[in-house]
Amino acid sequence: MRAAVLRAYNEDLSIEDVAHPACPEDGVVLKVLACGVCRSDWHGWTGEHPRVKPGQIGGHEYCGEVVEAGPSATWKVGDVLVAPFILACGSCPQCQMGAQNTCLDQKLPGFIQPGAFAEYVAVPRDHNLARLPEGMSPTLAAGLGCRVTTSWHALTGRAALQGGEWLAVHGTGGIGLSAALLGRALGAHVVVVDVVQEKLEHAKGLGIDAAVNAKDGDVAAQIKEITGGGAHVSVEALGIEQTVNASIECLRPLGRHVQVGMPVGHTAHMNVNMSAVYQGNIALYGTRGMPAWRYPSLLGLITSGKVDMSPLIAREIPLSDTGKELAAFNGPTPPGVAVITDFTR
Repeated sequence: MRAAVLRAYNEDLSIEDVAHPACPEDGVVLKVLACGVCRSDWHGWTGEHPRVKPGQIGGHEYCGEVVEAGPSATWKVGDVLVAPFILACGSCPQCQMGAQNTCLDQKLPGFIQPGAFAEYVAVPRDHNLARLPEGMSPTLAAGLGCRVTTSWHALTGRAALQGGEWLAVHGTGGIGLSAALLGRALGAHVVVVDVVQEKLEHAKGLGIDAAVNAKDGDVAAQIKEITGGGAHVSVEALGIEQTVNASIECLRPLGRHVQVGMPVGHTAHMNVNMSAVYQGNIALYGTRGMPAWRYPSLLGLITSGKVDMSPLIAREIPLSDTGKELAAFNGPTPPGVAVITDFTR
């Protein structure tokens, strides 16, 4: 099968013929119908993700059709499924309490196991997967990937965002735009922050209440003025020091900061304004992924028409362009995300 393989950090992926994956006993092999290209993939491509090594096939935001099922599999040949990027064991204490995204024994296609930048992907522990809802395209499902699932859990499972509250979102890439759209669907007022004016205009065109260009001065002060005292919830969607501090400092007293952006490599340790946390009685939440059992709540919101996530998808690309999309994350990116839909080129 064809796959895009990481052979050297910061270089174009190598398009190669590799062995067809073996079917796990407790899982399935999917023919990949679509796979998103995510900033988390970029962290691996640059060498800053500690688990991604040369030889890895990336891709963790996928939708596919079952072509082979193991003897203990939950799903059967012909089913079309979407997957969280964390494949939980289902039996450890974390899983038993419903927090599968913090499973003590995770399988991670695209980071440790071979991922979906390929024609086929092996998925163990297929009890984590969910059926593609009728009427939803595989392209959109892949675009939901980790960005929408993570944002959904950040807002509802961690920060408990309420209708009528102000939500600030720092960074309007895939995760940030997802959080903004979902926050609006939950009835919150939303202000977004970015340095690319085109992305801010794009967000406002989708119904977002307000936008702040971080090049125009003190972001926290501008948000406090817009919101009449500060955001109730603030999502940091980049994983860098400047936006982490802006997120914390833009909150009103008793506000909730949610760390969604991945601090890894040179950004793993930061200077954070803990005085603002202390003075404002601020709550800090970390979040990564989404427990698989929460898929119905998210997919139901989308299929009911209460939120339109299709504006996330900006480009459909062939497998051979995956490396170019990863390289684009080195600088400011245009609105929307890329999804691989052609695995023959």
